[in-house]
Amino acid sequence: MKRYGLIGRSLTHSYSQKYFREKFARLKIVDCDYELFELRSIEELKNLITLNPELCGFNVTIPYKQVVISYLDEISSEANESGAVNTVLIDHTKKLIGYNTDVIGFEKCLRPVLQGHLQRALVLGTGGASAAVVSVLKKFDIKYHLVSSSGKSNAIGYKDLNDAIISS
Repeated sequence: MKRYGLIGRSLTHSYSQKYFREKFARLKIVDCDYELFELRSIEELKNLITLNPELCGFNVTIPYKQVVISYLDEISSEANESGAVNTVLIDHTKKLIGYNTDVIGFEKCLRPVLQGHLQRALVLGTGGASAAVVSVLKKFDIKYHLVSSSGKSNAIGYKDLNDAIISS
């Protein structure tokens, strides 16, 4: 049986397992399963992979989207540009390859809004998802400001917020 899953620190909020199991059932994919893998620290990743040889890939969530990169053998250009990974493929040689599908999704969603209309954006958050948004904004040469409760902000005042708010 091929196994896929989600890694993160606390996954009680996640609906990923239910979503993928229902999708597999609906598509009559009987040789795949999806599990949640809570890791107290990213250092547990190697052990997770060793103990689950049938694991073919996993999604990555908070707080590991950025720190997982140092555990990977290869990363896609989108993941490299954004500095975050949300999907990892384990190939037949057990090589770990990281991708950032958020970048692709955000670009498709934001392209109609961003082209020629906006000059500045406010990005709420400084984690892995916001890194994907920032990567897309850079691609369209749009200036941005980050705002976060973590203290990583480079925020502008509310009175300057005339153009856009993009929340991650």
